[in-house]
Amino acid sequence: MTLMHYLCKVLAARSPQLLNFYADLVSLDAASKIQLKMLAEEMQAVSKGLEKVQLEYDASERDGPVSKIFREKLKEFTDNAGSDVQSLSSLFSEVGKKADALIKYFGEDPVRCPFEQVISTLLTFVTTFRKAHEENLKQAELEKKKAEKEAEAEKAKNAQLTGKNHSKSSNPSRQAKQAIERTRSVSRRGRDAG
Repeated sequence: MTLMHYLCKVLAARSPQLLNFYADLVSLDAASKIQLKMLAEEMQAVSKGLEKVQLEYDASERDGPVSKIFREKLKEFTDNAGSDVQSLSSLFSEVGKKADALIKYFGEDPVRCPFEQVISTLLTFVTTFRKAHEENLKQAELEKKKAEKEAEAEKAKNAQLTGKNHSKSSNPSRQAKQAIERTRSVSRRGRDAG
């Protein structure tokens, strides 16, 4: 039995409602695939791309009337993309804050312990916990079946012994014959001795 098996057993005995804590962590596997550093790089690339588009729009003013339609479409795009990038930047900032809060919650320093490491450790714990709990359930089931088989064997053995004793004692004519036989043998011994 490992420490995890023991932990599961104690938890099952004391707080069984907590055994399915991982049901609250359904997104953990997906979260383990997130690389915040890559997201930051992609976020920066999107922002720089939008800046380049904005520069292109500003430069198109000098192109004259030929680029009027181009400028209108580009203006429409930069306005929409600008708000989308701003929203994306805000979301990314929020994710960063929540990741740092999670790291601190588990007693780690966000500078030394990256989000990916904490999530990986948590995922490993949950996976190992679930496996140990399932193994404990299987072991308990096997022990229950073994106990039932032993009880059945003991019951059958007792039934056989009871049946033998019962058949010997329940036959009155047999008992009478045995008593007569014992009396005869005692009286023969008495005659032979005298």
